Amino acid sequence: MTPPDRPSAPSSERASRRPSVLPPPALVALPPARHRITSAMQQIGEVSELTWHVIRSALRRPLEIPATIYQMDSLGIRSVMIVAVTSIFIGMVMTIQFAWGLKRFGGVDYIPRVIVLSFVRELGPTLTAVIVGGRIGSGMAAEVGAMNVTEQVDAIRALGADPAKKLVLPRVVAAMIVMPVLSAISDFLGTIGAIIICATQFDISPQLFVRSALDSLVISDFLAGLAKTPVFGYIIAIVGCHFGLRTTGGTEGVGTSTTRSVVAISIAILISDFLMTKLFMSIGFSQ
Repeated sequence: MTPPDRPSAPSSERASRRPSVLPPPALVALPPARHRITSAMQQIGEVSELTWHVIRSALRRPLEIPATIYQMDSLGIRSVMIVAVTSIFIGMVMTIQFAWGLKRFGGVDYIPRVIVLSFVRELGPTLTAVIVGGRIGSGMAAEVGAMNVTEQVDAIRALGADPAKKLVLPRVVAAMIVMPVLSAISDFLGTIGAIIICATQFDISPQLFVRSALDSLVISDFLAGLAKTPVFGYIIAIVGCHFGLRTTGGTEGVGTSTTRSVVAISIAILISDFLMTKLFMSIGFSQ
């Protein structure tokens, strides 16, 4: 006689035999270096294509002057405060650091020359571009990206208008105009910060500071730094608008585009600064 079948275990007992800890999720492999390089080259090509569309749209009427003035107010005037604060304190910190090094060699009298030359030729324009670029570049990416995910950019195309002319051109022109002004403000206020530290801690009067700085400063030093700023403004605006126009995925995509735009703008500014410095030195412009 066959033995009776064993009763099956209750469902609660079977559930208790399952492992209580879930297996770890599979690790997401990072994209290979070839994929990242290909993506970077593709984005450079898209930025170049967007630049060509902007140049062509700039030659067609209307000239978008009201939109450009509005962007100049939004990008330039509202950035003066952050430029002022950062420039003054950067000038103070630079003075303390250079004075600490020059004091050991008896070169305290050279502090004004070193500070002013460094600020006018390099630190003023570059730091202003990086700081302001993080603000206005991310703002452009977020604003244009929000318009893209809500189909406002498609509506502009449906009405027969060009998004490159309506959205990108005013921002590019405004950024290229306001960046030299912000850089000049940064140079002036950074020098004021250096004068304050020299007068209060190193017994260098403001008159002596200005006289010593002007003895070594020539107009080409100022122009070499100022000539970089329109390029910085173009990079900030075109990269910010590029990431905005490529935004997909709703609000999460807007945040991702904003973060990527800040990183790309900072890297592009530093690379272009190096290339322009080498170019100016090779043609004798900044000597």
